[in-house]
Amino acid sequence: MSGLIPWLARRPALLGLPAGLAMALGQPPWGLWPLALAGMAVALWLIATAPDPRAGFLRGWLAGAAGFALAMVWIVEPFLVEPERHGWMAPFALVLLPGGLALFWGLAGAFAVWAARGAGARLALGAVALTGAEGLRGWLFTGLPWAQAGHIWIDTPVLQLAALGGAYGLSALALGVAAAMAGGWLLWHAGRRAPALGTAVAAGLVLGMGWGWGLARLAEAPPDDQPLRLRLVQPNATQPLKWDPDYAELFFYRHLDLSAAPAEDGRAPDLVIWSETAVPFFLENPGNALEVAAQVIGAGRLILGVQRSEIGGDGVRRFFNSLAVLDGDGAPTHLYDKHHLVPFGEYAPVLGQFSDRFGGLAAQVLAGYSAGPGPMLLDLEPVLPGAGRVLPLICYEAIFPRNLRGTERPDWLLQVTNDAWFGARIGPFQHLAQARLRAVEQGLPLARAANTGVSAMIDARGQVVASLGLDRAGIVDANLPGALPPTPYARGGDWPWYLALTLVLGLAAGQRWRNRH
Repeated sequence: MSGLIPWLARRPALLGLPAGLAMALGQPPWGLWPLALAGMAVALWLIATAPDPRAGFLRGWLAGAAGFALAMVWIVEPFLVEPERHGWMAPFALVLLPGGLALFWGLAGAFAVWAARGAGARLALGAVALTGAEGLRGWLFTGLPWAQAGHIWIDTPVLQLAALGGAYGLSALALGVAAAMAGGWLLWHAGRRAPALGTAVAAGLVLGMGWGWGLARLAEAPPDDQPLRLRLVQPNATQPLKWDPDYAELFFYRHLDLSAAPAEDGRAPDLVIWSETAVPFFLENPGNALEVAAQVIGAGRLILGVQRSEIGGDGVRRFFNSLAVLDGDGAPTHLYDKHHLVPFGEYAPVLGQFSDRFGGLAAQVLAGYSAGPGPMLLDLEPVLPGAGRVLPLICYEAIFPRNLRGTERPDWLLQVTNDAWFGARIGPFQHLAQARLRAVEQGLPLARAANTGVSAMIDARGQVVASLGLDRAGIVDANLPGALPPTPYARGGDWPWYLALTLVLGLAAGQRWRNRH
């Protein structure tokens, strides 16, 4: 142990590894946000004291890689559904995905060192650059804004600030406070005790004001619940058995039994919701299954996740991950096709061109799904008075704020998902947390039907008002919570952040260029 400190002193970049692990522990389900702030502060300090941009890149990359590896360790779960076939790929996924996401942290670190002189300026610019990197990775290569710095606030009152600035506002706060912590330590170490204390007090005041504003917002009287009664059905169809022909009928009848179960308060649901890909047949070829479902549900309506296919004008059969609304006879009245697909999870572009040579499920496996046209409002009012207009989101579409834009304002949000792919320890809780964040950003309630959990009714301030935990079969009966007026974030979106970050980073780059010439 006595030789460890000198050894680390010669290799300070390695301190990024424990810093990254600490950052990850602020993410759901752990929620250790003070530890995460400390980890971010160490990562920013390492970048600010790097001797050159290459060292800044390495230090930022190591911190990011360790953080994403721990926060997204659940990424191995899909490969363990059939471990004998896909298990060998799990280690590669655990290395390649965190390593790729960490490139954004590395590039931000290199930019801060390149563009700024002095540790203080690098700390400030590093926090801005990392906030920009968080935004950038939500867009490039279709985007993956998972485990963002700002997600450490989701289980705290600070979450309410998302109504003002969205997820990137939360990230800016986390990274800004961490930069102040690192700056205070540098000042203290340099013997400048008064400025160090002032920096710490200022950071504490900013965080305290955000915390207090969140508490005040949560203390306000919530809007009245809507009269619409929803039932979220959670069949707990585990992924290894979900598509097994020997279990398909069992899971379908489990859906029916749960849909028809009497409510504890005796009130029948107006609308029953099944999760993503809830049934083992295509929408266009259900036999009499949908008619049976409509008869079992009775006077209510049914929304379900379902696969469908169609032959386009070019003669090629395409497959869609869809959501359908059924009337009292089991006939579809509304249809939504998922448009934001998971690369290499729901489609493989290179292989898709060969899919027309095969038929049925073989073509689906090879080609994957085709993307729908984009976000779509479903007006349920004509078929179910009081249901209003809903914006559907299928699975990980809910992690992208931009997927909630591009339409008129809905009355409520609906997510159907199959989180069985994510395991039972980390991924499902992070997915649920991001759904809560979307509700706060928009000021809208969100109903979430998940195959194996967590199914939940979330109000317009992101609070879970009713839920059913993981790996349990059952139902969630609840009235739809009321909506809040449009939030500032709902009106403005992320564009103010994009413009501000572009301006600051552009000015920093321009100043560096002028200094060189």
